[in-house]
Amino acid sequence: MATPLPYKIACLCDLRDERGRVLLLRRVKEPNQGQCSPIGGKLDMVTGESPARCAQREIEEEAGITVPIERLHLAGLISESAYENRSHWLIFYYRVLGPVWTEPRQTREGELAWFAPEEIDGLPIPESDREIIWPLVRAVEKKYHEGRAERPGFFAVHIDCTGAKMEWRVEQLEA
Repeated sequence: MATPLPYKIACLCDLRDERGRVLLLRRVKEPNQGQCSPIGGKLDMVTGESPARCAQREIEEEAGITVPIERLHLAGLISESAYENRSHWLIFYYRVLGPVWTEPRQTREGELAWFAPEEIDGLPIPESDREIIWPLVRAVEKKYHEGRAERPGFFAVHIDCTGAKMEWRVEQLEA
């Protein structure tokens, strides 16, 4: 019988400025060292931290921005099995409603910078982000950006990393 892999629980935080640019972190640490991703991190298992509180804490720690919990919209749920054959992941994807601002700068986690949404595909980003997550984010944001919805929609996706080629299935999509 195979030894079960540990489950890690984390959040990713999608922050936008007044121009609609996305705040990304070019990571200096694993996972995804050297690649750009939204800020985020693992839930504090010792205290039993909630996913929303984790997002709020990570935004403050990594970007220096205090965001009221009411501005956090759960826009996605990402599950990954056997990521790098080391662990499973459950990731809560939060979209901060309304614009925020922080100066681009170097942090202990990496370089924070703002990017226009159309620039993201040209950046060094994880394959799963390029092929799966960003397209789903764009789908659930469409009506919100067009002013036809108060909030972005929601997606749930499962990514299977056990084989030689990553496979995924969208389990829920409210665009």
